[in-house]
Amino acid sequence: MTPSEIIIQSLTPILISYWWVFLVPVLLGLLKSPFIKGVLGEFQVNLAYKLFLDKRTYSLFKNVTLTTEGTGTTQIDHIIVSRYGVFVIETKNMNGWIFGNPQQKMWTQTLYRHKTQFQNPLHQNYKHVKTLQAALQLEDRQIFSLVVFVGDSTFKSAMPDNVVYIGGYIRYIKNQTDVVLADTNVLAICAKIQSERLSPSLLTHSNHVKHVKTLVEQKQQRNNQDNACPRCGSAMVVRTTKSGANQGKTFFGCSNYPRCRMVKQIEA
Repeated sequence: MTPSEIIIQSLTPILISYWWVFLVPVLLGLLKSPFIKGVLGEFQVNLAYKLFLDKRTYSLFKNVTLTTEGTGTTQIDHIIVSRYGVFVIETKNMNGWIFGNPQQKMWTQTLYRHKTQFQNPLHQNYKHVKTLQAALQLEDRQIFSLVVFVGDSTFKSAMPDNVVYIGGYIRYIKNQTDVVLADTNVLAICAKIQSERLSPSLLTHSNHVKHVKTLVEQKQQRNNQDNACPRCGSAMVVRTTKSGANQGKTFFGCSNYPRCRMVKQIEA
């Protein structure tokens, strides 16, 4: 018997008895993945709908993928349709402190002194709202953007009324009491969403993820091009004047310094 066979034979009983020890790290990693966190967050929104909203008045559509101009797609976590309006819901499953305001492009999550920036979900949901509004030919007063945070997160900035915790999203919907759609319109909207959406599947989700990844890469390329040195093409980096009359002021300097001494002023 070879040494490798001896080792395998001795370890086999341990692996059979304690296989679950090796499975736990895998499961923990899956639970922390963005996909699983998204699924868990959406489950909470679905559950709250089932428990607290009247199904005769409110209709829920989950994971709606719609085509946009050209060959692109946009994916909406939840759409709730009622005579009180159409609610377009973006779900965020996050922990820690959340900082941001409606105007900022990026918001900040602080978790155990670690800061992470993420796209302003109001801006993210704006595209969803406008795509759906155009498809359904709705007026502004007939459609609502709603961002729902689930998980153990705490807002450290003043948030608008349409950015809520999971417990507040039902309250936000029920607070809309003006009838803005006739019952016949509600039925027509539900039928159109069902007919316009792409078939929910792993392939649809995968294609949408690829589309988003392509958009991100294109945006990064544009940013790199906008910040390229006009002389040699290298990236421009922020530098600080260390002496002289302009000491302390910042400017863009070529990363290829000292071979290239190109500088650009930072616009105020």
